[in-house]
Amino acid sequence: MNSGKTIFAQLMEFVPAYEFRKCVDRYNGNFKMKSFSCWDQYLCMAFAQLTYRESLRDIEACLRATQSKLYHLGIRGKVSRNTLAHANQTRDWRIYADFAQILITRARKLYTEESFGIELDQAVYALDSTTIDLCLALFPWAEFRKRKGAIKLHTLLDLRGNIPSVVIITTGKVHDVNILDNLIIEAGAIYVMDRGYLDFARLYKIHQNLAFFVTRTKRNFSRKRLYSNPVDKSQGVQFDQIVTLKGYYAKKDYPEKLRRIGYLDSKNNQSLVFLTNNFVLPAKTIADLYRCRWQVELFFKWIKQHLMIKAFYGTTENAVKTQVWIAISVYVLVAIVKKSLNLDQSLYTILQVLSVTLFEKKPILQALSNATYTNHDIQVSNQLNLFN
Repeated sequence: MNSGKTIFAQLMEFVPAYEFRKCVDRYNGNFKMKSFSCWDQYLCMAFAQLTYRESLRDIEACLRATQSKLYHLGIRGKVSRNTLAHANQTRDWRIYADFAQILITRARKLYTEESFGIELDQAVYALDSTTIDLCLALFPWAEFRKRKGAIKLHTLLDLRGNIPSVVIITTGKVHDVNILDNLIIEAGAIYVMDRGYLDFARLYKIHQNLAFFVTRTKRNFSRKRLYSNPVDKSQGVQFDQIVTLKGYYAKKDYPEKLRRIGYLDSKNNQSLVFLTNNFVLPAKTIADLYRCRWQVELFFKWIKQHLMIKAFYGTTENAVKTQVWIAISVYVLVAIVKKSLNLDQSLYTILQVLSVTLFEKKPILQALSNATYTNHDIQVSNQLNLFN
């Protein structure tokens, strides 16, 4: 990297500028633009994410305090609170959603050989959602309950590298199971989800697309046992049954056989019952796959702690989605930098270093390589187990 450039400018060199312009042109993002382009908007919002700015006035004050360095950061337009607020409100959020998907595709290629603790050839995804509470008076479009607003981030997490391969933003009223209708099922892949997604008609569509699912059963699960496979109870597996559904509508929705596995989690003293359409993998592997689903919960916890997605710079739906998608793109961009530069540091360490060195002019590899682990960093890394 050129040591004459700021670390922020070097970081943005990992962004495919041509692909970004294609996203802007697709939605006519710079229509009637005079001075503050979509690229300027993205840089300002990325700066806000990396330095944990709390408001538009905060962003304006920090960037204007370094006015002489803005050109070297890549920001050509004049930064003002009103201009940035108007851009977030009016410029199509799909520009940044499409661009985030481009970064996600690149990141997944980099992490394709990454291990997640289970040696499998096929792709493994964890599906879940998280709710971000909003004030209904300020965000009237985000209806959730009578006096409460919220949005949901429905995320399909690729467990190889913990990269969010699909993110769908909805209001809090949308039930999790409906998101299965919006997924493009990848043949041969394994989808791990909790029992909130237990809908036999939708699960059968996954089966018909030659993919596999692993989920948990509900207490009122009605089935007919056909036969049982031998199990090794020393591994925690209590039973391994081949079953069919008994209910009229359930059997109509899923007419084929299913595999029901009982597992005793001795660490938490908890009995779990899994349901899958995979008849090949060992029962213990199915249980281990479901345990890996916890990575998506940790991903939600991580981004809520370290990215600005709980406090918003605007109140319109477009502004909220713009901020969330730019936050996701920054997360994936840092993951790309980590892998491209072969850094051993966790994402937490990298973000902390970037937050205080963006204006320095030295090679980004030198700045990030010199970072050392703190006690807090080690604790966060152990808790979240992300990109270690």
